[in-house]
Amino acid sequence: MKIKFAAVFTCISFFTLAQTQTPSDTTYWRIGGSSSLTFSQVSLTNWAAGGQNSVAINGNISAFANRVKDRGKWENSIDLAYGLIKQGEFDFSKSDDLINLATKYSYKVNKDNGKWFYTAILDFRTQFANGYETPLQINRISDFMAPGYLTIGTGIAFDPNERLSFSMQPITGKFTFVLDQDLADEGRYGVDPIVYNADSSRVISKGQNIRSEFGTFFRAKYKNDFFESKLELFTGYTESQGEIDVNWQNALVLNVTKALTMNAFTHLIYDKDILIGVDDDGDGEIDEGSEKPRVQFKNVIGIGLTYKFGKQRAQ
Repeated sequence: MKIKFAAVFTCISFFTLAQTQTPSDTTYWRIGGSSSLTFSQVSLTNWAAGGQNSVAINGNISAFANRVKDRGKWENSIDLAYGLIKQGEFDFSKSDDLINLATKYSYKVNKDNGKWFYTAILDFRTQFANGYETPLQINRISDFMAPGYLTIGTGIAFDPNERLSFSMQPITGKFTFVLDQDLADEGRYGVDPIVYNADSSRVISKGQNIRSEFGTFFRAKYKNDFFESKLELFTGYTESQGEIDVNWQNALVLNVTKALTMNAFTHLIYDKDILIGVDDDGDGEIDEGSEKPRVQFKNVIGIGLTYKFGKQRAQ
């Protein structure tokens, strides 16, 4: 786990430095982003109120490359995040893990009206490393491309200004990948599980690795110099009609000095196909029969080092 963390952020560092060198022809391009590293520690000795020692480190990088020319607008972004935490006697476990690549092409409906666009979007999400249900790290529940999500759609967008945008793609395919066969056989993330014959002596079909859905995708995004919010909603036209998958991310970055910042990140997810159990009795294991769809919420607050590069705003 530690080696993976070091490798990820070595790559991030090289990527960040490379992006400071922009191409000679940037007439239509706007390229930039930021990276941050946050560290926290709690150490307790004979502490009457109780508690556990802990160490946590989180890092992320966000970069974009946007091109605007005539009636066309092409927006590309990459968001990478990884975090580790150690509490008490438990080993290090991950607290954050994200790979998100997105691209969106827009074309003005009318050359004299710059706010309405025809659009096509592609969004891909997955993670770097294994994930476990509890700090004991016994029951593995996720891995790279297990799950992975690919959303492809086309529709219309309304961009009232540079900071705010809305888009709706009524023709959207959402694909869920579970490429780890053990997890696919368990039926994780909505794929069909392994099927046995009547006496369970023979496998009729292995767990499904890909699940496809067709529906409507909506995205609202706001961004200024220190705050960014992105809300994404998806609802299917068939078996999941009426159910809405939610993905809502917020990031607040306030400068203390040029390099030192206060960071706050929140991420809320609800997906009907993700079943989550709970450990109500506190024995470190998930209670049997407690798995069901639940609202997932993550909150990261800290002080860390942040480096911004490129052209952050259009001139």
